[in-house]
Amino acid sequence: MKRKVSNPLALAVLALLLERSTHPYDMGRTMRERHKEESIKLNYGSLYTVLEQLLRAGFVRKRETRRETARPERTIYEITPAGRVELHDWMAELVSTPVKEFRDFEAALALLGVLVPEEAVRLLQLRRERLEAQIAERRAELDALVAGGLHPFFLIESEYRLALEIAERDFVDRLVPTLEDPQLMEMWRSFHRQSAEEREKGRKE
Repeated sequence: MKRKVSNPLALAVLALLLERSTHPYDMGRTMRERHKEESIKLNYGSLYTVLEQLLRAGFVRKRETRRETARPERTIYEITPAGRVELHDWMAELVSTPVKEFRDFEAALALLGVLVPEEAVRLLQLRRERLEAQIAERRAELDALVAGGLHPFFLIESEYRLALEIAERDFVDRLVPTLEDPQLMEMWRSFHRQSAEEREKGRKE
């Protein structure tokens, strides 16, 4: 379903406004306090842009403008009934329906033949090492938060990222031996030799 506003940051704004009416600075601060910027790209410029889009769509409205002491005026926003419906429908779709996501690593795998085989294997092994370090760091972070009394429900997006990192590491572990197959390696090298010969031939002509 094509939505009037599709930026994930807009979803976060609607969720925050469902809790309470507030101003953009407080929205950004709350997201950072809850570490939501690790899952949803956040900067204040895009936050104001998203709010304007939500206003035009009728999902939020300006409630009032306040001035606190010497601070600049701040506009308080609230969610509209249409915004509540949109938030629920959007969340239901995202939670229930898998969609195709275009990931950078998937694009790199699709074009892996551009690299010579030895370099491709070396870089994949390096990626594997970095994934292992990320996994260990994230596990330690999650364990510390749970040990500190935080309910795992509030860490589900971090658990999801951890699961993705583990799956990717395991995929790389299976991929590297496949790439090291002697027959494949020779065919791969032959492709690069032929490409080099054609480039040299082109320069001489």
